[in-house]
Amino acid sequence: MPRHLQIPQKVTTILVYGRLPLVFGGLLCALAVMWTHSPEVYTLGVVLLIISMSFDIVDGWFAARFTPHPTLAHLADRIMDKVVFSTIFPLVAVGMMWRLSHSPDAGRVDLLHTIFVLLICIVVLFRDHFAHFIRGFAGPKGPEPEPSEFTRLRTVVAAPVGALLYAHAFFVPEGPTSFVYYAFSWLGNLPIRILFFIEIIFLIINFGSIARYCRKYGAPCLDELCLGDEMLRRRILSIFPNSLTVMNAVMGLLAVFFAYQGRIREAYLLLIGAAMFDKLDGAVARRLGLTEPIPGMADAAGRINVGSIMDDIADAVSFCIVPAWIFYLSLQGPAAAGLPVALIAALYTLAGIARLIYFTLDTSPIPGFFKGLPTPAAALLAASPLIIFSQMVDTSPDWARFWALFCFWLMIAAAVLMNLYPVRYLHLGRYMSRKPWFGRASGLLILGFVFTPYFGHAALLYLFGYLLSPLWTGRVDAETAGKEARES
Repeated sequence: MPRHLQIPQKVTTILVYGRLPLVFGGLLCALAVMWTHSPEVYTLGVVLLIISMSFDIVDGWFAARFTPHPTLAHLADRIMDKVVFSTIFPLVAVGMMWRLSHSPDAGRVDLLHTIFVLLICIVVLFRDHFAHFIRGFAGPKGPEPEPSEFTRLRTVVAAPVGALLYAHAFFVPEGPTSFVYYAFSWLGNLPIRILFFIEIIFLIINFGSIARYCRKYGAPCLDELCLGDEMLRRRILSIFPNSLTVMNAVMGLLAVFFAYQGRIREAYLLLIGAAMFDKLDGAVARRLGLTEPIPGMADAAGRINVGSIMDDIADAVSFCIVPAWIFYLSLQGPAAAGLPVALIAALYTLAGIARLIYFTLDTSPIPGFFKGLPTPAAALLAASPLIIFSQMVDTSPDWARFWALFCFWLMIAAAVLMNLYPVRYLHLGRYMSRKPWFGRASGLLILGFVFTPYFGHAALLYLFGYLLSPLWTGRVDAETAGKEARES
């Protein structure tokens, strides 16, 4: 073999296997930081993790692009992923607890963030072991595994998130006056709201990865487990969308917690997370065929089942009760004096629940459309000006009264529009699936404004555009609007 053809093989070997000593070095540095509080050791650990992250991103590309392929390169890459993630994420969970115990000014938000990171670490490890099991069980009988791990969004995102959480968990302030320390120390001082936003997206990606494996390899596994029992098959499959539904409700309850702390922006981001989980649970249920009637049992398949009841309960919590609660908590100051805030919050909650009951019992739904403003959109619309109001209370008390009145009347308008059933609103989640560019543009819009003082304004304008969307989307064909994704 010519010598120049061996270079990619050696490079790939270094990239794949080099992560293990780097991560082990990061582990030792983390233990030393907890024992000595040394900023120099902290800096070294972060550098090792960032180098390991860089190796993880490019090793699959080398293995797939260069020939001849290194022996067992892809298998080794997967094994290294399991070893690295099984080391980093438990270490990060311990580091978050260590940082919490050594922070004199830590509050309930910091405790909640530590618990949330622990849950994320559990989900990451569960996803890895689940993927290994289902791929090993169904691989010989179903589709062959993909040749490159680089194309998987979850694999690309996991290493940077692990390095970011490591830098935050083991941060040691007042380090040396070196360029390397200052280049990475800002990661340890990121605001909690930014970390929550990144972690929620990462959590959604992990759940989406689990659903993708179920779709690709699940059929052979279920054939072996269920032995032709279609009801048992559906009960097993329903675990996945139901788990996403539970996460929808959890996001809503977390939003209330942040609203209690006066962090309306973070509460709004959690409402966005709840809406994303609401989109995912329906999409996963449709992809798994759980919305279709069982052959030969069409009469027994109704719209009211355990999954739909759970979804309605989660939506009632996240998009009916939680926005009204945040509205009530926000408008308790002198700027909202004289306004019947509690009454309007109660009316909004009842209007949202009535909207969900109508949606469940509707016997003539329109595919791809909602009759009346959907509850997630109404919740995000009604809560968006609360971000602006919370800012005005601190910076411009003269404008606070105006925004209090605006929030008050917008809450009433959202309650009415949810039950204005002749107006048809396009299913935004399915539209994003059919038009990926629109979903990417929406994500970039959130990322572009979430860390600025104009996040509330951008969210309000975006939702106001959706509020007016029936003027041009009402002419869209129902069959086209009901499609889940683009035709290939």
